[in-house]
Amino acid sequence: MKKIKRIIFVCNSGTCRAPMAAAILEEQSLGYEVEILARGMVVLFPEPLNQKAEAVMISNGSTLEDYRAKELDAEDIVEGTIIFTMSKEIREQVIAKFQYPHVFVLTDYVGDELEIMNPYGGNLQTYGLCYETLYKSLQKLADIINSGQGESNE
Repeated sequence: MKKIKRIIFVCNSGTCRAPMAAAILEEQSLGYEVEILARGMVVLFPEPLNQKAEAVMISNGSTLEDYRAKELDAEDIVEGTIIFTMSKEIREQVIAKFQYPHVFVLTDYVGDELEIMNPYGGNLQTYGLCYETLYKSLQKLADIINSGQGESNE
């Protein structure tokens, strides 16, 4: 892959971790324009952002206006796309379904030890911890993109 043109964050349902990640990265200063999307692996209907995730985002100064979950499909993957998943399991599902090589677990890519935990069903503090973990990983991702190392990292 040459230059990253599109980043897609993928989580299970597309209602929590992926949209939080997309919103956080949108707020980072990237050295060039990159399209940032959030998708789910299984989206039965276009659900809004999880209420607890939305509350945590608002408390951190982030918002996603009129967000609706959308399932990852082949049309999302264009030249210059890199896909970040929240777990190895989701990464394997994306690779199996689309046979696309540029799919990485976000935390592995940025050098963090643990995957981004799924806060679904947890309390507001659990969602807050997920947000904080995402924020730290996405700051590292922005640094990698801005340094040019992300362009051919495979």
